[in-house]
Amino acid sequence: MSEIDNYEIVRQKLSLDLLYAPKHKKIFELMKILWNEEDIEILSKFESADKYTSVESLEKSTGISREELIFILDRLYEKGTIAKVDNVYGLVPILPGIFEKYFIRRNDSEENLVKVAELFRWFFKSFLPPFLVDTNLKFFRPRLPIDARDKLIEIDESLDVESQILPYELVSQLIDNYDIFTVLPCQCRLIGEYTGDPCQVAPTEMGCFLAGDGARSSIERGSPKLNKKEAIEYLRKTEKAGLIHSCVADSSIESTLFICNCCSCHCGALVAAKEHKYYATLASNYTPKINNDLCTKCEICLNKCPMGVIYHKLPNEPDSSDEHMFINEGYCLGCGVCAANCPNGAIKLVKVRDNIPQEKFKFGTKTFSELV
Repeated sequence: MSEIDNYEIVRQKLSLDLLYAPKHKKIFELMKILWNEEDIEILSKFESADKYTSVESLEKSTGISREELIFILDRLYEKGTIAKVDNVYGLVPILPGIFEKYFIRRNDSEENLVKVAELFRWFFKSFLPPFLVDTNLKFFRPRLPIDARDKLIEIDESLDVESQILPYELVSQLIDNYDIFTVLPCQCRLIGEYTGDPCQVAPTEMGCFLAGDGARSSIERGSPKLNKKEAIEYLRKTEKAGLIHSCVADSSIESTLFICNCCSCHCGALVAAKEHKYYATLASNYTPKINNDLCTKCEICLNKCPMGVIYHKLPNEPDSSDEHMFINEGYCLGCGVCAANCPNGAIKLVKVRDNIPQEKFKFGTKTFSELV
């Protein structure tokens, strides 16, 4: 079987539910960096991305010895280009999947890392926005800042507080539920660095935040271990930088195991929202309200807003009484970054919706964390 046939076979198998690897020369270029001819011939015998494949079945289909297969497959797993669960292996989609695994591992040559980063930048710019619009896929939702419950949310005194603020709405749920935490570099900002376009909002190191079992496996691979105090300090730093706490758009245990801390200049989902007005990230149940009596018009909120939807109306009246800051609520995600950064406490978060996330978000048979 020819080389291109094997790459095409594997390309088709990378599909999972709505996710797919487009039939494009740049995808084949990417695949040929990730997998050599021997690799791709073995992977062509794999099940599709919704299933796992045993070494025993590969022995029969490839004629390669068990020892050699395990050596090759473990190499690909350590490189971040396939998945492994116990003693079985599986293909994963391009995104989410290979992108996160590959750049979390960074177990490849510098030359290849740069080439793959360039190809994923193309993927984010040229494929992802129309894909999101076409599929109407919504897979993230923001969690409110660490101090939201105590300082940022405006409470309706006539209602029970617990019915107004639900745990899954707050990033503090991760702190409350677990005792072990870690952080990973942001893969989206990392490919910006590799391609000469570093993020101006936050460093790559200010990336994903993991808790519980999600943190434990990463710590075993060398990620730093954080206690509760260190975790809270880290989350506050991300908020002060202007990053959104993004989690999986469901209310399952998975949404408490990790969050992305996202900027709107490199995150694929937020770039699509800011530049193309397609929101793959659902808005929270809250919207910020500005108290113009407390507001000093310092424009910190304007400069920090990830979506760029806060404006400063300059005055016309002689006494400047018509000067104020305002928010285009139609495009606001309700992430709370503005409230977390207001030095005068002039911005409060008010509950305006009561949307309940779905119980479990999946791509086909797999959850987000099973892919990354």
